[in-house]
Amino acid sequence: MDYRNTTHLSGGRERAIGEDSRPGEDEFRVDIERIRFSPYFSRLSAVTQVIPQAGAGTVVHNRLTHSLKVSAVARSIAIGLRNADESTQKLVAELGGCDPVVVQAAAAAHDLGHPPFGHLGEQELDRAARQILGLPDGFEGNAQSFRILTALDSCDASARGLNLTRAVRAAVLKYPWTRNEWCSLPSRPPELLPRGVGVGGGSAAAKYSAYDIESSEMRDALSVFPQIADHQQTLECSVMDIADDIAYAVHDLDDFYRAGVLQYSLVSAELRSWLDSGSGFSRLDACDLDPRIPGHGLERTWRKVAAKDPWIANAEAFRCSVERVGHDLVEGLLALPYDGGLDADRAVTAFTRRWINRLQASIAVEKDPVVRSGHVRLADEAWHDVAVLKFVHERFVLERSDLALYQRGQTRIIKSLAEGFAAWLDDPQDADRAPRRLLDSVEAATGEYRRLHAESPRLFDEASRGEIERLGRSRAIVDYIASFTDAQAASVNALLTGTSEGIWEGGRGL
Repeated sequence: MDYRNTTHLSGGRERAIGEDSRPGEDEFRVDIERIRFSPYFSRLSAVTQVIPQAGAGTVVHNRLTHSLKVSAVARSIAIGLRNADESTQKLVAELGGCDPVVVQAAAAAHDLGHPPFGHLGEQELDRAARQILGLPDGFEGNAQSFRILTALDSCDASARGLNLTRAVRAAVLKYPWTRNEWCSLPSRPPELLPRGVGVGGGSAAAKYSAYDIESSEMRDALSVFPQIADHQQTLECSVMDIADDIAYAVHDLDDFYRAGVLQYSLVSAELRSWLDSGSGFSRLDACDLDPRIPGHGLERTWRKVAAKDPWIANAEAFRCSVERVGHDLVEGLLALPYDGGLDADRAVTAFTRRWINRLQASIAVEKDPVVRSGHVRLADEAWHDVAVLKFVHERFVLERSDLALYQRGQTRIIKSLAEGFAAWLDDPQDADRAPRRLLDSVEAATGEYRRLHAESPRLFDEASRGEIERLGRSRAIVDYIASFTDAQAASVNALLTGTSEGIWEGGRGL
C-alpha cells in the first residue's frame, strides 16, 4: 500500500471558518500563500537574526532569509519521509502525516513573532512585559507567532487571524503549552522535561507556544492529532523544528565566517585542546572549568549535553563530531581566510551545502519518543554534530563582549518603548492621541481578555473590569513593539523620548 498520499484525510485540513475553495486548490497551499503575503512576513527582512546587516553587509542572514532557508530544509526532510521505506511511511501516516507544504508553511511562519534586535530583544521584551506592564505570561517569540496567525493578522474570511488549517496551526507549536501550565505540576529532573520548559515543576516555562488568550486555539489545532501525546509536537512541527536547528547551526557559521568573526586560531585551539586532553578535563570540578582556557568551554558543553539528554548523548559520538567539525570547518573552511574572492565564496557555499545535505538526510522516526525528543528527530550522529556546531556559534560569536555591548544598547530601546507607551496610554489627557493602530489593538486585546475571563475565570484573581482593561492595554503594547523592525523601533523610540527632529517622516505608519 502507498501511504504517501493518505495523510490528513481524516483531519487537519479544516478551518475554524468554512471557506469556498476552487476545484483543485490545495488547502495547505492557500495557507502558505497567506503567510508569505502577510505584512508580518515581509517585516522579517528588516529584523536581525544575530547581527544586523548594516554592520556586516548583505551576506548576513536576517529573519526572512533564515525563514526561507528553514522552509527549504524542512521541505527536503518531508520529501525524504514521503519517499522512505514502507514501514516508515506507515508510521508517519499513523501519527498524522507529514505534508511537505505544511512544513513549508510552518517554517515560513515560525519567526513571525520575533521582535526587533534578535534573541536579546526577545528576552528584554519578556522582562518589560512582566515587570513593567504586568503581564503574567509575558512575551515569547513562538507564542507571538501563533498569536499573529490566529488573532493579529487578517484575511478575507476573518478579521481575526488568517483562518489557517488545523494542521498548519499545529505545525508551528514547537512548545505546545502555555507559560504557566507547568507551575502546578510536581518538580522533575531536567532530563524528564520537554525541551524548552526550563526548570520545570512549580516554575513558569522558559519557552511556550501560546499565551493564555490563545490557549483554546492551541487545543483546537492539536485536537485532530489524537495520536500525539500531551506536550509533544506533531510530525510536521518536529520537521520544522529540526530544519530550524540545521539552518541555525550551519547558516550562522556561514555569516560569521564571511564577516571575519570566526577566527581559525581560536576555534582550532578550543577543539584541539579538548581532543588532546584525553580524560584530563573530565576529572576537573565544574568550578575549575574556565571558558577562557582552550578546551574548557567545550568540556562544559559536553557535560551539559550529557546531563540534559542522557537518552542520546554519547561520549564517543560527541568526540567524533568534534573531530568531524574540526576537520571540515576549522582545517577546511576557516583555514582559508575570507577575502570576498570567488575561491572563498565557493568554499563557504560548498561547506554549507555539504553540511545541509548531510544533516537533512540524517533523520529518524519513532513511534514513542522520549520526552525531550520528537517523533521525527536527527539521527544520533547528526544530533551530536549539531550540538558541536551550535557550541562553535555560541562560544565564538554570541559570547563576544563587543556583540554583547551592542546588544545591551539595543535592549534599552525595548525597555524605553514599553515605559513610554505605558505612560502614554495611562495619561487620561493624552491617551486618545496615541497611534491609531495601538488604540485599535488595545480595544481588540481587551475584548480577548474579557472572553478569556468569561470562559476561564480561574486564570484571574478576582479580576475587576479595570484589571482586564489593564491586561488588554499591556498586551496591545507588547503586540505593537513586537511588530516593529529594528529601524522602526529605534526611530519610534527617538520620537517618543524627544531625541528626534524628524517629526513627520519618523512618525508615519505608526
